[in-house]
Amino acid sequence: MAHDREVLRMIWEGQIGICFQADRDEIVGIKPEPFYLMISRLSYLPLVTDKVRKYFSRYISAEYLDGAVWFDYNGTPLRLHYPIGGFLTVPAFGRSPTHLPPLLVLAGVMYDLLHPDDDSTPWCITIHFSKFPEEKLVKLNSKELLESHYMSCLKEADVLKHRGLVISAMQKKDHNQLWLGLVNDKFDQFWAVNRRLMEPYADQESFKHIPLRLYTDDDFTYTQKLVSPIFEGGQKKSLADLMAELSTPVRKAVGCRTHGIDLHEETQLQWMSEHLSYPDNFLHLSVDYKDV
Repeated sequence: MAHDREVLRMIWEGQIGICFQADRDEIVGIKPEPFYLMISRLSYLPLVTDKVRKYFSRYISAEYLDGAVWFDYNGTPLRLHYPIGGFLTVPAFGRSPTHLPPLLVLAGVMYDLLHPDDDSTPWCITIHFSKFPEEKLVKLNSKELLESHYMSCLKEADVLKHRGLVISAMQKKDHNQLWLGLVNDKFDQFWAVNRRLMEPYADQESFKHIPLRLYTDDDFTYTQKLVSPIFEGGQKKSLADLMAELSTPVRKAVGCRTHGIDLHEETQLQWMSEHLSYPDNFLHLSVDYKDV
C-alpha cells in the first residue's frame, strides 16, 4: 500500500460542492442567500448540520428554531439515518445478496446516487427546521450516536476481512484516533491507524472477504454479498469477475462507480478494497445493469 499513498491522498481530498437553501415557508423577513460549503466525500452530512443551522437560524421564525433539522433534495427527504439495531455479523451473510437499508448514508455515496451526471454545479439541498418526516427519517440527536454507528461499521468490516482480529486488538485510543481523524479531516492521523485495518492478516496475502455495499438506485437500499478477493486456486479476482458474479440470466452488470470514478474492469478487488474503501472500511459501489 505504501507505493499507492498518492491514491489514498487523492481519495481523501475528494470534495463535494453543496448549496444549502432555506425552506421558504419557514423564513421570516428577508430571504437569505444560499449557504455554500465544500465537504469531504468521505464524511457524513450530519457532521456539518450545526454550521448550516447556525447560518440560517437568524432568518427562521422563532417557533421553528427548536425543531429537528432535516434536508431534502428536489422534494425528497434525504434518508440519512435509520433505527440502530441488528448489525450484521458473518453468519448473517450468504452467497446470495442481502438487501438492507443503511443506518447512515455517506456524503459521497449520496451525491453519486442523486446528483445529475453533470457535476460542474453545486448540489442544491434544502434545510428544514419544522415538519420533520418521522415516517421516513429517524432523528440523530448527537455525534456520539454517529460515532457509535461508524465504529459498528468498522467492526463489521473487520469481521469480513480479518475475522475481527485486528479491530479487537486495538485500544480505545486507536478507535478515537480514527474517528477524530475523520471528523477533523486529518489524513495522517487517520491513516496511522487505518493502515492496520487495510493490510492482510499475518501471513495471508489477501482479505478473507471484501466489505462491500452495492447500490443500484437512489433510495440508498444496498446489497451486501459475501465476496472473496481470490478464487479457490489463489488467483486474484478483478472487478470483471465481481460483475460476472452479480449478473443474472436476465440482467448483466456492466459497470461500477465509486468516488465519482468509473472503475476499470481489470482492477483487482483486493487493491480496490485497500485503496478505494470509505473510512468505514467498506467499498461502496454504484452498479450499472442492462437487461439481457
